[in-house]
Amino acid sequence: MTALFDGAIAELEPVVGTRKACSALGVAQAGWYRRHRQSPAAPRPERVPAVQSRALSEVERKQLRATLDSEQFCDDAPATVYAKLLDQGVYLASVPTMYRELRCHGEVGDRRRHATHPAAKKPELMAAAPNQVWSWDITKLLGPVKWTYFYLYVILDIFSRYVVGWTLSRAENAEIAKVLVAETLAKQGVGRDQLRIHMDRGSPMTAKPFVFLLADLGVTKSYSRPHTSNDNPYSESQFRTMKYRPSFPERFGSFEDAHAWCGQFFPWYNDEHRHSGIGLHTPADVHYGRAETVRQHRALVLEAAYAAHPERFVRKVPTPPAPPQAVWINEPEEEVVATPQ
Repeated sequence: MTALFDGAIAELEPVVGTRKACSALGVAQAGWYRRHRQSPAAPRPERVPAVQSRALSEVERKQLRATLDSEQFCDDAPATVYAKLLDQGVYLASVPTMYRELRCHGEVGDRRRHATHPAAKKPELMAAAPNQVWSWDITKLLGPVKWTYFYLYVILDIFSRYVVGWTLSRAENAEIAKVLVAETLAKQGVGRDQLRIHMDRGSPMTAKPFVFLLADLGVTKSYSRPHTSNDNPYSESQFRTMKYRPSFPERFGSFEDAHAWCGQFFPWYNDEHRHSGIGLHTPADVHYGRAETVRQHRALVLEAAYAAHPERFVRKVPTPPAPPQAVWINEPEEEVVATPQ
C-alpha cells in the first residue's frame, strides 16, 4: 500500500507539489520525506592550501627574520626597515610580509607602557561590640516630579544594626557628611582610635575635606571595592528594609514630607524593629546592652510553655536566639590544611 501511494505522489508531485499531493492522498508529508530523503553528501576532502608562487622560500624567510631581529633593525618598525633597506639597495620583502613574518613568531605587540591598576584589596572588618565599626551610605528618595531627588545619609553600627546618625539633604556633598559624622561621634561618645568607618567610593566619601576630618578625629576609613555592592551589605540591607515598608511612598510630595517620614521610620527601626540578624532583638537593645536581659525574659516564657505542654516540643526546651558575638564585613575564609596521608 505504501508503494502504491508513493507511486501516486511521484506522479502528482511534478504537477501540484509534494505538500498538495500528500494532502490529496491523505499521506503524512513527514513520512514521505523520511522514506525518500537522500543520504548526506560525502564529506569534502580537506583542502590543502596551494603553495603561492609569490611566497618567500624558507631560506628567504629565515634571511628576512634574521634581518628584522638584527641589532641594526630590531628597534625599528617594519616600514622603517623597508625604507632603510631600499636606501642600501636591498629588497627583501614588502612591509605586510615583514609584519606577517613577525606575527608568526609573536614579535608584534604594543610597546607602550599602559597604566595598570592593582586589584583592589577586599575589606575585612570585624566588630565585637557597638561603636567599633560603622557603615554609612547615601540613598536617593524620589521627589515630587521626575528628576528630583532628596539624599538620605545614614550611619549604621554593624554590630547592633543601630542607626547612630542620619540626615536628609537636597544635595550630596562632603560638607554635609562632615557635619553628620562629627555630630554622631560626639553623640555616641566615640574616642580616638576606637572606630572604623566603612563606606563606598562616592564623591562625598572620598573628598579631601571629609578624609581630613576623619584623620583629625582619629577614625580609620575603609572603602568598598569598585563596583562591589556586597562590600557594604549592612547599609544596603537597611535601605532595603526602609524601602519595603508599607508606608514608603513611590514619591515624596516635598522635602518636608520626606523628612517627616524618616523622622518616624528611624525611631521604629531602632526601638521596635526585631532584626533577624541580631537574634530578633531591637537594634537599640543590642546597642545599649539590654539584649541579654530581654533574652533571659524570653527564655523564661519558653520554659513555662514547655512545662505546660512538653509534648509540643520534640527534642528539648526551646531557647530564644542570641545575637552574634562578632559580625564581619567579608569574613576571611578558613584555610584548609591538607592532612598527610
